[in-house]
Amino acid sequence: MNTAATTLLNVENLHAHYGKSHVLHGVDLQVGQNEVVSLVGRNGAGRSTTMKTIMGLVAPTSGRICLQGRDLTGARPYTMCRAGIAYVPEEREVFANLTVDENLRMGEQPAVPGAHRWTVEQMFDYFPRLKERRNTKAGSLSGGEQQMLTICRSLLGNPLVILIDEPTEGLAPRIVAQVGECIQDMHRKGVSVLLVEQKLTIALKVSTRVCVMGHGRIVFEGGPQELSANDELLSQWLAV
Repeated sequence: MNTAATTLLNVENLHAHYGKSHVLHGVDLQVGQNEVVSLVGRNGAGRSTTMKTIMGLVAPTSGRICLQGRDLTGARPYTMCRAGIAYVPEEREVFANLTVDENLRMGEQPAVPGAHRWTVEQMFDYFPRLKERRNTKAGSLSGGEQQMLTICRSLLGNPLVILIDEPTEGLAPRIVAQVGECIQDMHRKGVSVLLVEQKLTIALKVSTRVCVMGHGRIVFEGGPQELSANDELLSQWLAV
């Protein structure tokens, strides 16, 4: 990890199972203050399970999860959220029968000390399309619009760190660019980001550091340029 960054989220020797299937095999991962860390790897490497385990949606078998030195291992998702961790799931999971405005209000909570405070109007500045559709039920939105909404709803929780799982999956290039700009602005405003992203070009562009996962563990961590220059690593762990 970049030693210049004070550790905000610290994951140590994390193991997790789905039934009898051992998915995470001792994951060690840190996210520093004001860092964007991308978690990349092939499908099935354990990236999404890492996010869900950190968030409390999958119970860890062993290991530690700490935020600002506070041990949150095994805590429920609402405890993680109130502590300052937000989560944008790959499935988006909007409240389909509520309007865009109502979905956004559902995400609001008081900021923990040190967190940037976000407003609904800032969300509309990021994604003007949401403002146009603020009175539309979320279930009627396109996939891209639902992704925008989920990111904004999570930001309105005023997190210290936000976990974002595959935000550009299936989106049009214009929306992908908007999402990338949003992530970079989160970084500028001091929000730390742990990003799972299949598109390596996007991950390298927005990240301050990249971690490669393989077989349920971290097999590389370093700067985006270091990864992009390592042909052997790219071939072994990321090539399709």
